[in-house]
Amino acid sequence: MDYLIKALAYNDQVRAYAARTTETISEAQKRHQTWPTASAALGRAMTAGVMMGSMLKGNAKLTIKVEGGGPIGVILVDSNSKGEVRGYVTNPQTHFELNNKGKLDVARAVGTEGNLTIVKDLGLKDHFSGQVPIVSGELGEDFTYYLVTSEQIPSSVGVGVLVNPDNTILASGGFIIQLLPGTDDETITKIEERLSKIDPISKLIQRGLTPEEILEEVLGQSNVKILEKQPVKFKCQCSKERIENAIVSLGEEEIQSMINEEGKAEAQCHFCNEIYKLTREDLEELKKEAK
Repeated sequence: MDYLIKALAYNDQVRAYAARTTETISEAQKRHQTWPTASAALGRAMTAGVMMGSMLKGNAKLTIKVEGGGPIGVILVDSNSKGEVRGYVTNPQTHFELNNKGKLDVARAVGTEGNLTIVKDLGLKDHFSGQVPIVSGELGEDFTYYLVTSEQIPSSVGVGVLVNPDNTILASGGFIIQLLPGTDDETITKIEERLSKIDPISKLIQRGLTPEEILEEVLGQSNVKILEKQPVKFKCQCSKERIENAIVSLGEEEIQSMINEEGKAEAQCHFCNEIYKLTREDLEELKKEAK
């Protein structure tokens, strides 16, 4: 089962999150038929998204938009405080040879000429929006840069996705470590040393480490205090009702022309690829509502 944990470390000087997202990213891969490099890019963005979503309170949600100018096009991810996440890429069938480190070439797919934008909807009238230039295109470093620059929290983000030869997802997960105000220099040095020595996140996942074990690996076994465990899943917010409301908002004339031209309507959700079919009778009913 996919889940994430929230923890504190080093006498509450450090805040930490870690997630296992294998089934969640598998669901996205199946729905969008992504090829390996696209799966890795989408999976990394969704994994970062679900951890950042868990930092929110109540019904707040956030949207991540990665526009790096690369062949994959835009990556869009929505997540909330409940561990629910959804996402898609413009060109899901994007794949390249492995890069010179023998890894999926996410930076080449994403591109480095553009921005990472995060919009938080805190359930109020205000939306908080932050934007930073893409610094590496590998995404972990880009989310790190966003947290440090836009939210002014010294952070380290590690996200990784492993893909099987048949395009299915072998493993996916990540961590976020954040230094709270007043963290002493000794602690900062210890964490920097550990981060420089540990295996890449994809290797930790490949070894089958749980989110708890990932944090112990990153922060040291005796230093981590788990606060909360939360399930993680792919969940889309679309529904037939939402599609119908959107059609009603087009107005009576537009709906009549749909009836005249096609006699039916079909709508597909970008985020989950679900197809909603509406009959002539459905459209007639919606036309009455639009009146």
